[in-house]
Order: sequence, then C-alpha cells, then structure tokens
Amino acid sequence: MKASKVAYKPVGLALGALSGALAGGLFKQVWKTLGRDEDAPDATDEDRTWQEVLLAATLQGAIFAGVKAAVDRAGAAGTRRLTGTWPG
Repeated sequence: MKASKVAYKPVGLALGALSGALAGGLFKQVWKTLGRDEDAPDATDEDRTWQEVLLAATLQGAIFAGVKAAVDRAGAAGTRRLTGTWPG
C-alpha cells in the first residue's frame, strides 16, 4: 500500500464523519422544505405509508451519497495540492 494512502486514512475518516453530519443536516432541511413532518419516517413507523417511508429513504440515500462524494473528492484534491500526490 502506498504511503500516501496510509497517511490519508485518518483524514478520510475525519472527512467521513464531517460528511455524515453535513448530509444529515441537509436532509432535515430538504425534508422540511418538502412540507413533511419535522422527522423523517423510519421503516418501522407503523403510522407512515409505504410511499412516505420509501421517499424518505431514497432522498436520504441520494443526499448522503452526493455529500460524501463531494467531501471525499474535495479532501483528495486538497491532499494533492498540499502533497503533490493523489491519495487514492
């Protein structure tokens, strides 16, 4: 394994935590903007419809994936600017 990849591991972990927090906040804002309840439904919420549960899960997954990709890409690009090598 390349040394740059090993050195990037802690940075990647920190960025992963940051992206999760950012994505969670963004999802809550989007859910409220759609005019839904304060909290998104869980799959086991008996009083929620299938449509609402699946919409929330799909939207949440898309937001989390997009934010994670953007943060990971920015972290890799920043590492390249600082070190001259791509961490992957």
